[in-house]
Amino acid sequence: MSTLPVIAAVDGSDDSLRALDLALDRQYAAWARPDVLLAGAADADDDPVLDRVRTYLDDRPDRPRTEYLGVEGAPGAVLPELGSTAQLLVLGSRGRGGFASLLLGSNGMAAARDAECPVIVVPRPGREVDGEAPAGPGPRVVVGLHVDSPDDATLDFAFAEAALRGARLQVVAAYQWPLRSWAVPAELVPTMIDQDAVANETRALAEGFLAPHATRHPGVVAEPYVPAGGAAGHLVAASQGADLVVVGRHRRRLTAPARILGSVTQAVLLHAASPVAVVPPGAVEPQDLPEE
Repeated sequence: MSTLPVIAAVDGSDDSLRALDLALDRQYAAWARPDVLLAGAADADDDPVLDRVRTYLDDRPDRPRTEYLGVEGAPGAVLPELGSTAQLLVLGSRGRGGFASLLLGSNGMAAARDAECPVIVVPRPGREVDGEAPAGPGPRVVVGLHVDSPDDATLDFAFAEAALRGARLQVVAAYQWPLRSWAVPAELVPTMIDQDAVANETRALAEGFLAPHATRHPGVVAEPYVPAGGAAGHLVAASQGADLVVVGRHRRRLTAPARILGSVTQAVLLHAASPVAVVPPGAVEPQDLPEE
């Protein structure tokens, strides 16, 4: 269990207090509870935002040891920097300065893109999503799995969250259909591959990637869900009623050294009904990154 703190970024808005609740509700064993740092203004002893948070937490039983930290600077830069010394960063989808028409503020987007630790973004309640995904009773964590480029860090985080919450893990491994190939320049034609074969191969690959994680977390029931179509839509649909949706962040490459979220992760952040965890990629070999 990491001894690094969980950081809840609080600016006094209702969105940020919902993020604080999620950070405090993580069910760690009593001996392993992390600190929760509340990032507000520069003076932690005389700040109305942190005073509100102290009052908000006064009657909360069994809360973890809490440190109140005021920080200065642009939130979009400060929050990712705080993530370098945290096991988890939690924030609301919009703060006090957000435009009502935005589903995700720029600070949340910057933190999810740039932080070195996983970031959980908590949406406003009542967000509606289109589509349906298989969902039985009980707590449920959803994770996206791209079988062509799986990331162990994302799966590790999803299994750990499911174990902490006593939840089953719904693994969305979508595949593109129909498949098309180039016949002549500027002309796409359907392939002769059978759809059932593609679905079966996708499921087999998914089960293989999940096996070592299931061994490490024998109490977590992982359920592969292998639908046809774009992954983003299926993950957003699966977010309805889920405790958490877990997605990965794109790995930096020699030809694309900047940190980017990826289109699927960005779509899930913008539209999911549940909290969304964005997990940075696992360790990479030195040749995968450009030299300084």
